[in-house]
Amino acid sequence: MRKLLCSLLFVLTALQACQKYSDQARIEQSLVFEYVDPLEKVFPETAYFQKQKAHADVARGEHASFQLVVRSPFPVEELQLVLTPFQNGEYTLSEMKTGFVEFVRVGRPAPDPAKDRLQPLSGYYPDPIVEKDTITLPANKTQPIWVSVNIPKETATGVYHSTAQLKGKVAGQEFTLEKPLEIEVFNPVIDKTRLWVTNWYSLEKLKWMNEGKEVEKYSDTYWALVKQLARKMADYRQNVALIRPLDLTGYNREEKQWQFDFTNFNKMVELFIEEGVVGRIEGGHIGSRLGNWSSDFGVFVPQKKDGEWELVNTPFHEAEAREFYQQFMPALVDNLKNKGWYDSYLQHIADEPIESNFNSYVQIAKFVKKQVPDIKIIEACHTHNLENTVDVWVPQLNFMHQSYDFYQERAEAGDEIWYYTCLAPQGNYANRFIELPLIKTRILHWINFKYDIPGYLHWGLNFWDENQDPYGETSGIIIESGNTLPGGDAWIVYPNQGAVYSSIRLEAMRDGIVDHELLKMFEEKYPEEARELARQVVYRFDHYDTSIPGFREKRRKILERLSE
Repeated sequence: MRKLLCSLLFVLTALQACQKYSDQARIEQSLVFEYVDPLEKVFPETAYFQKQKAHADVARGEHASFQLVVRSPFPVEELQLVLTPFQNGEYTLSEMKTGFVEFVRVGRPAPDPAKDRLQPLSGYYPDPIVEKDTITLPANKTQPIWVSVNIPKETATGVYHSTAQLKGKVAGQEFTLEKPLEIEVFNPVIDKTRLWVTNWYSLEKLKWMNEGKEVEKYSDTYWALVKQLARKMADYRQNVALIRPLDLTGYNREEKQWQFDFTNFNKMVELFIEEGVVGRIEGGHIGSRLGNWSSDFGVFVPQKKDGEWELVNTPFHEAEAREFYQQFMPALVDNLKNKGWYDSYLQHIADEPIESNFNSYVQIAKFVKKQVPDIKIIEACHTHNLENTVDVWVPQLNFMHQSYDFYQERAEAGDEIWYYTCLAPQGNYANRFIELPLIKTRILHWINFKYDIPGYLHWGLNFWDENQDPYGETSGIIIESGNTLPGGDAWIVYPNQGAVYSSIRLEAMRDGIVDHELLKMFEEKYPEEARELARQVVYRFDHYDTSIPGFREKRRKILERLSE
């Protein structure tokens, strides 16, 4: 009897083991775990994935990116991705980051949409890359996972291999799926990049990084959060920082004599230098429109109210405005020269002068130049009529397109020409909008190369809306004008407690900056080939080849030719 019971127990245990193995096999066979090119946007409802090799071609000194996707007919708990170090014989790449790509809404479509605008049935778009160890994945929802691998400048060339292990639990049953990853490292080295790139940032939005609590200006928390913002900018190759002297200066006045304390301004600049952003310094705007979009510009002047200094927009013809800037601008320049920063400094006057108010802009700019004759002025501009007051012109991309001959003439005369994008241009122009194919964000800096434009500006690094969750709705509207801010226009990073997360658009921009550097290196060796290759990606300012396989082939060709 005992033998019979032992036999039955053995058979039952074996059956349970078989059932467990059968359940695990069934789970693993039901799960989708595939590689998708990182330039493809994957939506929650995406269910078909073409089999392809998970391969990245890189230069030394940049990053390799991979996008892996998971889809399950069952809820998955404790989903995580584990990577083995990338190996090439005795050489190893081990500086790796993974993140789950979250989905956000675009509730206000661009009013003038591109022909290739993406319109997922779910209404949700991939963008933030959230660095969590594990998540719970609902049934029948596709989840992209982002992998970023740092390639140090001293990395040995060759092919490196890793294994991505997807782990999780379905109904308490653990599973593991594996996917091989491969990086080919080529000989070119990317160090500092020569394209000037600025994304304007807001220090008024730091509370989103501080559990929603207001942050006291110049407190330890304030400086710690600014440092995190600066570090993210530097990591993604931003090398120009908009720093506002007026906002960061201490003021005192005895009768008509002003005293200025630049301590906090200097601390801010030093922080951005230490984190590797500067580069160049954009001095924040000293003026703004006195009324609506068409009105003349005034300038900000400190006025004491209830014992505190407050910057008040003041008509420039008023004596106190001229008196203040006669003293402030020379003092600022002396401070910059004493710190050794003046040669890197550019000064904004007032944003986006247009035909109806350029005279007031020119008046202020000429006055500033009279006080400090060799200061360089940079401006986003909607008019040509600035009477040689501007040294760095930054027209909107479509204005650059329409007036390219004018800006070439200014470049030949010795001015510097950048371009910018914001809520415009729309239509088929490249931009950062969440609704656009990701390759059109990356191509922004191929435009810089093709048209010999050495700088790019965007206004929105982190202008998170006060009244809505940035992980929810990403579009906005300007109440005064009714202009729509397309999804992603106002920010390209997402708040985390004490830090910020990247986005797939910011990843594409960083890779585009590297592309620009590779193209410049390619041009130095093979100028005709480089120009022809760029022409085959950017046909016109608003017409591009957006084939991802074709793009990958062209980029690999650059790496191969530079490795010869």
